[in-house]
This record gives sequence, C-alpha cells and structure tokens, in this order.
Amino acid sequence: MPLESLFPSEQPYAPGQTGPQPSYPGEQPYPGQGSYPGEPGYPGNGSYSQEQPYPPPGGLDYPPPGGPRYPSAGEQGYPSAGEQGYPSAGERDYPSAGERDYPARPSYSYRPSPHEATPPYDMPPYGAPSSYDAATAYRTSQPYGTRPAYDTPPGPGRFGADSPYPPPSPFDTAAPGAPGALGAPGQPGAPVPPSQPEPRYRGAPPDGREPHVSIVLPCFNEQDHVLREVERISQAMDASGLPYELIAVDDASTDGTLERLRAAAPNLPRLRVVHFARNGGAGTVRRIGTQQAKGEIVVWTDADMTYPNERIPELVAMLDADPSIDQVVGARTSEEGTHKVVRVPAKWFIRKLAERLTNSEIPDLNSGLRAFRRDVAEPYLRLLPPGFSCVTTITLAFLSNQHGVVYVPIEYAKRAGVSKFRFVSDAYRYILQVLRMVMYFNPLKVLMPPALFLLGLGIIKGIYDMVVHPFYFAINTVLIFVTGLIIASLALLADLIVRSRGDT
Repeated sequence: MPLESLFPSEQPYAPGQTGPQPSYPGEQPYPGQGSYPGEPGYPGNGSYSQEQPYPPPGGLDYPPPGGPRYPSAGEQGYPSAGEQGYPSAGERDYPSAGERDYPARPSYSYRPSPHEATPPYDMPPYGAPSSYDAATAYRTSQPYGTRPAYDTPPGPGRFGADSPYPPPSPFDTAAPGAPGALGAPGQPGAPVPPSQPEPRYRGAPPDGREPHVSIVLPCFNEQDHVLREVERISQAMDASGLPYELIAVDDASTDGTLERLRAAAPNLPRLRVVHFARNGGAGTVRRIGTQQAKGEIVVWTDADMTYPNERIPELVAMLDADPSIDQVVGARTSEEGTHKVVRVPAKWFIRKLAERLTNSEIPDLNSGLRAFRRDVAEPYLRLLPPGFSCVTTITLAFLSNQHGVVYVPIEYAKRAGVSKFRFVSDAYRYILQVLRMVMYFNPLKVLMPPALFLLGLGIIKGIYDMVVHPFYFAINTVLIFVTGLIIASLALLADLIVRSRGDT
C-alpha cells in the first residue's frame, strides 16, 4: 500500500476560511465544527451570521487560531551577512499595520543607546567632563556665613497654632540610649554630662614627716560632693599642723567618683586614692584601709557631707592628750537619716540591748565618725563585717575588752546624695552583730540568762506538780528543766573557749 494513502496531503489553512475543518481518516467530528445537523453555529466555523471576516482589516498583533503563517525564507527581513549593520537612530524595520498579512513575524533589530553609539568626530574626546559630571546646584558649597535653607527651622507661627512638623510615630522611636534614638550620645537632645568641677583648694606641700593620723574615707557613688569632702578634710588637717594621710577608697563606684578623686590628687599631696574593682561594702573598705594605714591614729568618717569632718583634729587631740582613751566617738545629737519613724525606735532598742550586754552607757552605737589607736584595733579588724555594722562591731569590741571609749556630741547634717542604708536588712544585721560580738567576747552574757530562767521555771513547775500530783512530774516540766541545763552547759563551755583563746 502506498504511504500517501495512509497520510493524505495536508491542506493549508488560509485566513478567512469557513466551513468544516479538514479531518484525518478515522477522526470523529467535534462539536463546534458545523458537522452535526442542527448544531448551533459558533463564531469561527462560518455559520454565525454576524461573524466578522477574519482577520480584521489592519492585521492582528497575535497569531490567529491554528497558528500563524510565517513568511518563507526569502521573505524574511533579516539582512544578509554583508548587509548587516547598525541602523541609524531614526530607522526601524518594523512593518506598518497595512503591510502585515499575518501577521508576518517581526524582525527585531538592535537599536544602540545614544550613550553606546560611536561618538562623531566633533564630540569632545573621551574623558572630557560632560553634563552628567558637572556638579549640581545642591552639591555646590554654601558661602561662608550662610545657613542652608533645608537646615533652617520654620519660623514661629501664631500662638496656639499647630507645629509645622508632623508628630512622631510611636513606631519610629528607638529605645533610650540606643544608636539613633533621641537623646542618645551623638544625637539631638542628648543630655549634657555634668561638668568636671575644678579643685579649689591646694594642700600644703609634704614636710617629710611620717603620718601621725590616717583618715580612711569610703567612697561609693559620691561624685557630686566627694571633691568638696576631701578638700574640707585636707583644709582642716593642714590648719592643725598634724602630719596625716587621707586614704580615699573608691568601692567600685559606677559614676565619676574615681575620676574626681584622681583629678584632685595633684593638688592634695597627702591624698592617696585606692580603687576596688569589686564592691566590698563599707566594712571591707574600712578594714583594708586601716590595715594599710601608716599613722598611729586612724579616723573613720563618711563622704556624704553628714559628719562635721572639720572637727577631726579635735578628736585626735583628745587621744593625744589622754593615753587611757583608746577611742573617741562622735555621738550624734539628732537623727537626719531616712525612715525616721521606724529607724529611731529600732536603734534605741539595739542600743539598749548592747548597753545591757556590755554593762556600759552607749550614747551612739553606730556613729560613722570616730578616731582610735591603730595598735589597739588591729586584733579586732578580722571581726569586722562587710556592711554598715562594722562601726557597731568596733565599738562593742573595745567595750567588751575594757578599752577606754569617750563620746563627744556632734551635729549631724542631712545626707548629700542617695542613702545606701536599707532599714529591714541592715537593722537585722545590727541585731545579729550585737549578739555575735557579745558571744565572741562574753558568751555568759547571752546564754546564761535564758538558761537560768528555764531552770527556775522548771523548778517552780516541779513544785506545783508535787503539790497537785504527789510523786508525779509532768513531761513539760522535765523538758523545761533539761533545756535549761543544756543551755547552761553550752554557756560554760563557750566561756571556757573564750578564756583559753588568748586574744581577750
């Protein structure tokens, strides 16, 4: 069988052709091709009466159904190899709408950009500045003394008028202190740091004598007044003529306290600045400062402008005049601290407890201004706690060991800066420290009173039981009496240890 009978010749489709489409052998007609009787006509199969001729006049911009008829190889508008070249700026080989019979496949040609075209000979040579390289008006420098217009804020409007600037959005604000935030360093509205105060007092030059007095000054976040405090102390000691040293210990301050002290050191030859990298507390500062002291007399005071530090020479003179006095304490005549409502009764209770346990009169148990002999205080420095109760400890240590302590009335001013005293925690530590110090030096004062009370209560209860229930002791009577015996035994044992220790 010939192959042509199996594959009939293809009938090309011409634009505008109507009627049934050619089908292949064995192919079933499809609806929409006009081959079923009574089939409604659809646009495109020639049976629709209002159908417009295809293609419409003017050609189409897209291939018609069934595929476009591409021009033959000889009809293509591509230039031959010898004719190829760049067309001029005004030439394009797109066919006009009337020349399309398609539409024929458009021949796309490359149109170079004016910037890529070869410049004519009358253009300036390569590298010469063009209009694109010229500086624009907004880049030109402003004349000196003239403020640019875009930096000038709008003038003030009528009173009560709205601001010309739109209100800031809450989503545009950055965190305080963050880069780019309003008020951050380097940004508009940044707070101006306080200016460094200049030292106003120049201390007396050293005279070659060894220090007789060592003043230990704990400093923690005292930048606003520490310079005035060290100048006041130096001025009072220079006027007294006593050889001294001022040990200012910065207890890991987070403000500019250390910088203020170092700035004052060149003008105060007797000032020695010590820096702690970690905060250790007032007791630690006073203990280490006393251990590093060179003078025979050590003075403790505060840097918060509360104590009359100009009276330090007076305290030292009392120690020099009477060898039987080992410590002089400035007893405050008023209370200017925080939490006065609860602080005054709490201090009164602790002071009365200490007086009872030491059999001494104590006008001020925890005053921060005191002067004492260094050789007498050295054995008790290891007992100092790190907190504020160190002053209570040194007082009880002297009183418990029969050292002479004298109290001098002083005025107490309101504190400068923020107080570091915490009422609940510090009051609790004061009570524990009083009991601890008395137990350390005289345990019978703490343990024997409750032991004797329980023993006496047990005896009285035993007599009552014998009267009510002859020859019968209740269980609670036995427990009370035995508890008293145990505490009394511990008191005697603790006293024996203290006596055999050798440091009292």
